[in-house]
Amino acid sequence: MIYGIGTDICDVRRIRASLGRHGDRFASKILSDAEFATWKARSERWPERGLRYLATRFSAKEAFSKAIGLGMTHPMSWRRCEVATLPGGKPTLVLHGELKVWFEARHLSAHISVTDETDYAASFCTVEILDR
Repeated sequence: MIYGIGTDICDVRRIRASLGRHGDRFASKILSDAEFATWKARSERWPERGLRYLATRFSAKEAFSKAIGLGMTHPMSWRRCEVATLPGGKPTLVLHGELKVWFEARHLSAHISVTDETDYAASFCTVEILDR
């Protein structure tokens, strides 16, 4: 059964402007430690690729927060929600701390899709209740 659906579109230019104003501090607020390391590595090799990586993570976390109905209120937070990539390339969500406990207590499962183009990153998230 569907618990919630969330979608988000993010203007990559807005993310670029935030990085320009706040630098790494902006990225460290949005990204988990693992995501931050990936972002830094991608940004060093190809700055635009790093920028779009950050934008897709921002968008995915927004979509997830909408799907669970919390927005960015406790226990949801940017760093407790991590977008990882499975070996075949499929994105997946890894939750941490209180958010993980909250999510598992409700027997939920999430599915995330992310995409980006030059100026936009978009995400779609479906959260379902698992059969018990």
